[in-house]
Amino acid sequence: MAPRRGRPRSEKARLAILEAAAELLLVQGLSAVSMDAVAERAGVSKATIYRWWPTKESLALDALFNEWAAARPAARDTGSLRGDLLSLMRPWARLAASRPYGRVIAGLIIEPRREQGRVVFRRAIERGEIPADTKIEVALDMLYGPLYHRLLHGHAPLNDRFVRDVVDTALAGIAPGQPTRA
Repeated sequence: MAPRRGRPRSEKARLAILEAAAELLLVQGLSAVSMDAVAERAGVSKATIYRWWPTKESLALDALFNEWAAARPAARDTGSLRGDLLSLMRPWARLAASRPYGRVIAGLIIEPRREQGRVVFRRAIERGEIPADTKIEVALDMLYGPLYHRLLHGHAPLNDRFVRDVVDTALAGIAPGQPTRA
């Protein structure tokens, strides 16, 4: 294996870059994140940033992941599935609610798809397929959340079968007793 050219990568510089990017993202939004601004705030060169991240979007996602890594709760056995899930998800939700992460994520990938989903759910209410008091925003979270989770983590395939399973499982909770497959 040939030795790497140039200076070795510095973990201290990487962490400074991630912290600088996160601060810019969360205070000023995605539009404020430029390689120049991050380099200045982190005290590194742009070349140092580009060694790890080819685009500001990839840097933004990594900066968010680094922030969220702090909210990895220890697995607790509360005695019930519901209790275990609440114990697992509440610390992450609290962290996410403590800073404007949602605005950043929404700006990157989410909001355009949600509006299309709202239209689909309103149409289903008009057809009588689901109750009129269906919580559309929660239903959209149930559907898109697992897809974005797989997309971002890459731990399992994001394919048609998974989409079908998510839709069928969500509809079983939204409209119990209704056939889930058309």
